[in-house]
Amino acid sequence: MRGVTVNPTDDFHDCQYNLSPGVKEAPADPKRTYLYVRQSTLRQVLENTESTKRQYALRERAVALGWKPDQVVVIDSDLGQSGADADRAGFQRLVAAVGVGEVGVVLGLEVSRLARNSSDWHRLLEICALANTLILDEDGLYDPSHFNDRLLLGMKGTMSEAELHVLRARLIGGQLAKASRGELEVPLPVGLVYDATAKVILDPDQSVQQAIHQFFETFRRTGSATGTVRAFREQGLLFPRRTQSGPHKGELAWGALLHYRALNVLKNPRYAGAFAYGRTRTTKPGQPSGLRHSLPRDEWHTLILDAHPGYITWEQHEQNLARLRANSAAYGAERRHGPPREGPALLQGLAVCGRCGGRMTVRYYMRHGQPVPQYCCQSEGIKRAQSPCQRVVGADVDRAIANLLVDTMTPLALEVALSVQDELASRADETDRMRRHQIERARYEADLAQRRYLRVDPDNRLVAATLEAEWNNKLRALDIAQEDYERQRQGDALIDDNNRERILALATDFPRLWQDPNTPARERKRMARLLINDVTLLLGNHVLDIHVRFRGGDTRSLKLARPRSITDLRKLDPAVVTEIDRLIDDHTDSEIAAALDAAGYQPPVGDRFTIWIVWKIRKTHGLGSRRERLRRRGMLTLDEMAETLGVHPQTVKDRASRGQLVSVVYNEKHERLYAPPQPVATIACAHCGKPIPERCSQGQRQKYCCVSCRTGAYATRRRAAGWVRPPRRR
Repeated sequence: MRGVTVNPTDDFHDCQYNLSPGVKEAPADPKRTYLYVRQSTLRQVLENTESTKRQYALRERAVALGWKPDQVVVIDSDLGQSGADADRAGFQRLVAAVGVGEVGVVLGLEVSRLARNSSDWHRLLEICALANTLILDEDGLYDPSHFNDRLLLGMKGTMSEAELHVLRARLIGGQLAKASRGELEVPLPVGLVYDATAKVILDPDQSVQQAIHQFFETFRRTGSATGTVRAFREQGLLFPRRTQSGPHKGELAWGALLHYRALNVLKNPRYAGAFAYGRTRTTKPGQPSGLRHSLPRDEWHTLILDAHPGYITWEQHEQNLARLRANSAAYGAERRHGPPREGPALLQGLAVCGRCGGRMTVRYYMRHGQPVPQYCCQSEGIKRAQSPCQRVVGADVDRAIANLLVDTMTPLALEVALSVQDELASRADETDRMRRHQIERARYEADLAQRRYLRVDPDNRLVAATLEAEWNNKLRALDIAQEDYERQRQGDALIDDNNRERILALATDFPRLWQDPNTPARERKRMARLLINDVTLLLGNHVLDIHVRFRGGDTRSLKLARPRSITDLRKLDPAVVTEIDRLIDDHTDSEIAAALDAAGYQPPVGDRFTIWIVWKIRKTHGLGSRRERLRRRGMLTLDEMAETLGVHPQTVKDRASRGQLVSVVYNEKHERLYAPPQPVATIACAHCGKPIPERCSQGQRQKYCCVSCRTGAYATRRRAAGWVRPPRRR
C-alpha cells in the first residue's frame, strides 16, 4: 500500500502507519470519522457478541489516530441486516456523508461488514476516491484514490461476495438434495400436517377436512373460483387458514373464503398428494424484496406424484387447472370465452364479429319483463373512441342456435362426428411427430449456440456478447416451439371408449335436458361450449349471417332476417293506429286491446296491448275517445235523456234495460249514452179507427184506444166464430 507500512505479524493495536508527505497526512483539523457496525442477523447480534464488541472497539482506535471522541460517528442502525441488501439505511447514510465530503476515514472491522455486494462496495470506493476519504479495516489503512489500494479493496469486496455465494450455495445444495428425494420439510398448506415421524398426513381435525372437501366439490359444481367464493359467502361457510406471523403464528384460524386463497388452494399440487419444489423463482432487479414469479411445470426442480395422502387425485388437479386456464383466457391477449355466467345469453364468449374478427361482448336490456341479450363488438371502438363495429339483438340468434344444437344431437350425427374424430386423430399423430422434430431441432440449435459461447475467449468481449445474444435468441425460439407444441397437443386430444359411450348417450339426454325449463342458463351454456367452438355473426342490410364452428371441425351456416333494433322495436306500427281508429266507433279500449292481440299486432312496449297502451296511442295521435265520437253523432247523456222524456233518470235506465230506449256503453265503467227519442208514430184503432200512438207510455206496442174497444173487438171475433151466448137460467 502506498505510503502505508504495516507489519502483518503485529497486532492491530500495534500497527504503525507511515504517512508519507502528500499522501495521507493527518490534517490539523481532521474531518469526522464514521464507524460502521453491522451483523448479518439478529441471532448473530444476540449470540456473536464478541464480533460486535470488536467493531465498537474501533472507536478507540480512531481516537488513538488523532480524532477527537466527538468527531467519531458510530452507525449501527444496520444490525441484523445482511450486507447483500441494498436498502440498508445506515449504509445509505454513510455513503451520503462521504459524498458531501464530511468524512475523513471510514472504519470497519473488515470489508464484509461494509458490504457483501460488489455494486455497493465499488460505488463506495468511487465516492471515497472523489472525496479523498480513507478506509480503515483490521488489516490496515487504504486510500481509494490510489490504484494499488483500490485494486486490493476491490479484490477484498469480490472475495467477500464470493464467500457469501459459497455459503449460500452449500445451504441451498443441501435443500435441493433433500427436495429431490421428497424429504425436505416445507410449510404445508392448511389441511395437511406433519406427524411424529415427519410424514405428511391429512389434518386430524375433521372440520378442516370437511371444509376442504366442500371447497373442491363446490368448485366442481360452479366451475370458477369466483363462483366458489360466492357459494361459500351465500351459505355462510368459513374456511380455515394458518396464521403466518405474529404471536399466533402457525395456529388455525377460520374466516371468510377469499378469492386469492381459493386460487392458491386450486393451484397447489400438495392437495393432490404430490410433492413439488421450485415452483417459483425470486429475482432482484434493483428491489430489495425481490420479485417472485411462477415457473412452468417443466422448470420445477422436483415433482413427485403420490408422495403423501391428498384431498383430490392428480387427474382432478389437472382438470381444475385446465378449467382455471379456460376461465382466465377471457382476459388474455388471445381473448376467448370465459366461464359461463347467469345471464340468458347463450353465445356469451362464443360470439365473434364477422367484420373485424374480435370477440363480442354481451349487453342486456329489459323487454316484456325479461332480460334480452345483445351482442356488441365494442373493444376497438372503446380504444379509438368510435362507435361499435356492430350490434346484434341476440334473442333470435340464441333461438336458432338452440334449435340447431337439438337437431344436431342425433345418434347418426354423433357416429359421423366420432368417425371424423378418429380420422383426425390418425392425422394428428403424424403432425405431432413433425412438431416434436421441430422442438428437437430448436433444442439442438440452442445447445450448439451454448457450446459456441462457452468455447469463446472471455477476454474477447465483442465475440462473447454476440454469441451470448445468439444463445438467448435460440433459447427463446425453443420456448416458443415448446409452447406451440403444448397448445396444439391439447387441441388434438383424443376420445377414448368411455367418452365415446358418454357422447352417444347424449343423443337421448341432450334434447330433454335442453328443453327442461328447470335447466339453468349457465348449464345450457356449458352444454353449448362442449359442442361449439365459436359463432361468427355478420349483420347485413336485410339478412343476418350466422356461421357456427363445432368442436369436431364441422361448420354450419344459417341466415336469419335482420333483427329489429331496440329503436325499431319501440316504434309503433302505423297499421296499429289505423286499426284503432277503425275500432273506436264500435268498441271500448279494452275491446280494442283484445282485438289487436287477437289480430297479432305487437305493442311498442310490453308483450300485449292494455287499456293504458290504447289510451296512450289515442292521445298521441289525436284519435279521440269513443264518447266524443258518440256525442258528435247526437247521443245524449243520462240527465239529458231524462230531461227530454220528462221522467226520472232511473226510469231512463229501466227503459233502456227493457229495450225501450237505444243505449251504448262507451267506457270501462259501463257508462252509457242514449239515442235521442224519435217522433211518436200513430196508427188507427183496430176497432173504432180512431188515431192513437203506436206505443203506450210504458213503451209497449198498442192496437186499441181504450178498454171498451178491446172488449168490443173480442166479442166481434167470437160472434164471427159462431159462438152464441146461452140463455140464463131463472
